[in-house]
Amino acid sequence: MQRWPVVLFLAWVCFLFFAGIGLFMSGFLLTRIELASSSSCSDPLVPPPWERQSLPPGSCWAPQRFSKAVLVIIDALHFEFARFDPAKTSPLPYENKLGVLHQLATAQPRHARLYRFRADPPTATMQRIKGLTTGSLPTFIDVGSNFASYAIQEDNLLAQLVQNGRRVVFMGDDTWEGLFPKKFFRSYFFPSFNVKDLHTVDDGILQHLYPTVDSGEWDVLIAHFLGVDHCGHKHGPDHPEMAKKLTQMNEMLRSLVDHLGNDTLLLVAGDHGMTETGDHGGDSEKEVNAALFVYSRTPLFGSGPPEEPETIPQVNLVPTVALLLGVPIPYSNIGEVMADMFAGDGDTVSAALQQLSVYHINAKQVDRFLQSYSLVAQDLPAEQLQHLQELFSSAVEEHTQLLTQVQGTMVPPELEPRLGSLISRFQHYLREARAVCTQSWARFHPPQPFSVPWYAVISWLLAASQFFYSTGHQPIFPAIHWNAAFVGFHLDHNTNLLPAVLVGANTFASHILFAVGCPLLLLWPFVCEMSNSQRKKLKKESREELQEVEEHMMEMRLRESPEEFSTALLRLGLKYLFVLGAQLLACVCAAMILRRHLMVWKVFAPKFLFESLGFVVSSICLLLGISLVMRVDCAVSSWFSQLQLR
Repeated sequence: MQRWPVVLFLAWVCFLFFAGIGLFMSGFLLTRIELASSSSCSDPLVPPPWERQSLPPGSCWAPQRFSKAVLVIIDALHFEFARFDPAKTSPLPYENKLGVLHQLATAQPRHARLYRFRADPPTATMQRIKGLTTGSLPTFIDVGSNFASYAIQEDNLLAQLVQNGRRVVFMGDDTWEGLFPKKFFRSYFFPSFNVKDLHTVDDGILQHLYPTVDSGEWDVLIAHFLGVDHCGHKHGPDHPEMAKKLTQMNEMLRSLVDHLGNDTLLLVAGDHGMTETGDHGGDSEKEVNAALFVYSRTPLFGSGPPEEPETIPQVNLVPTVALLLGVPIPYSNIGEVMADMFAGDGDTVSAALQQLSVYHINAKQVDRFLQSYSLVAQDLPAEQLQHLQELFSSAVEEHTQLLTQVQGTMVPPELEPRLGSLISRFQHYLREARAVCTQSWARFHPPQPFSVPWYAVISWLLAASQFFYSTGHQPIFPAIHWNAAFVGFHLDHNTNLLPAVLVGANTFASHILFAVGCPLLLLWPFVCEMSNSQRKKLKKESREELQEVEEHMMEMRLRESPEEFSTALLRLGLKYLFVLGAQLLACVCAAMILRRHLMVWKVFAPKFLFESLGFVVSSICLLLGISLVMRVDCAVSSWFSQLQLR
């Protein structure tokens, strides 16, 4: 068999594996570029009605409506957990337990409202926290400047609050500690890893919640309860323990409302839902269908609630809360303001003008983000971006023209129909922009001469894995040995290429060494033959005969059958790739089967990514090793030919 066709065929097999990895990764590990820009009060995004007058103290972009806010996150609060149906005489364990929400919404329809709070997949807690604070669509790989930490580097609501002098107090799930280090004025973190523990986190929050609220030493208070989520994982939603947990949350909310002041906004939200078995992480209807409840002691809505609760995306909470608290909207937000919370106490025309102003701000912020993102990435279609730009420009231009014809809040009767139409145009632009982003960012052979047995190849690969872990590596990003980039260098590097190569070589050293040395396994049969011959106790005459045979059994046999040597290299390469592929397939299956597991984005997804990179590195190094052996074989063949001529 010719030599170079062997390499080309193995390269083709590698390409097939690479294509499979890319196909699965394109759907499972969505990526986007993370922008380092952040919003500020000085940004020129203030709409025409407010740019001509100074905003009240403590306000950015729009007049501040609330000075304090309490965000209660009840992890895995499915919408059906929050809905109350008085007609049900025999409710299930998870139904009709949060009666306080129904009582507030019924008794004070302009003060309270329940929404369907639709989450974007993946419905894992860490990704949902990112969405609830950045207003963007989090993916597993947010390409940015810091892979060594889980901390959110992108502009977010907490960063804006801290930047504008607000005191943020947190209590609950310790996931927030890693995502927002050093962002809290005061914090009470409790361990969240043990999903069988239903009470530690919740009881810890209740111990500090009411004293903290009464102290007044806070501007934004976040309480993240985990009992409902853990109960779902342990027992499922249809279990008496779920009824107890939801009843505890109901009593907590009833007491909390009594401690709130008139200047405080209360938000009760679920970060995701859960399936019938209590799982989450995917994109099924039960997993993405969470609940949001909004309440204020002062009138918040211009009219009563609709017959059926409105469905809003979770990212819409970010621009809404930001403008209500008088801070800038995070730079990368693609959410739409919840306009009904900006209606105020005036008439319909005043409410429409107020809503148009916040829509104008929101649209300008989203347009700025799309323009900035399109300059550094090409994953948003140019045609759709052009269409969005046209929608934005026409809506802003019409709004500006309309305001020139308005005297204060007095709108000529002939212009009133245009207000509702213009609000619809802003809504259409914002929803189209989110849809574009979602679409882009959101699967027995007989022994042969020179044959290397399967157990030898598997043992070789197991040794490579053992070498990876024994040298202190782990398949998670924070465990990468970043200091390897500076070994032998006392000063910083001029480019990122050399440190990237050094870190990659350190991380995948076992894959590189064992893949390049894989052709040495061709000597395995001869080593086994020598070992077996030495264990045999033969007579002296038999040993002499065996010695004569063994002179032709060792490495020189490779020269006697050059075509069999190339075939043996091909078989070895295919076996090595097959075992690597099986190992990678196991990771793919684990990631797919456990996609709703609590730790999928901390354990299984990073493991899959490391295995994929390891496969790419190993296959490339395997091709280099086989090419090197073939080059040496060519030189040896030429040398043998010259000896024979002599």
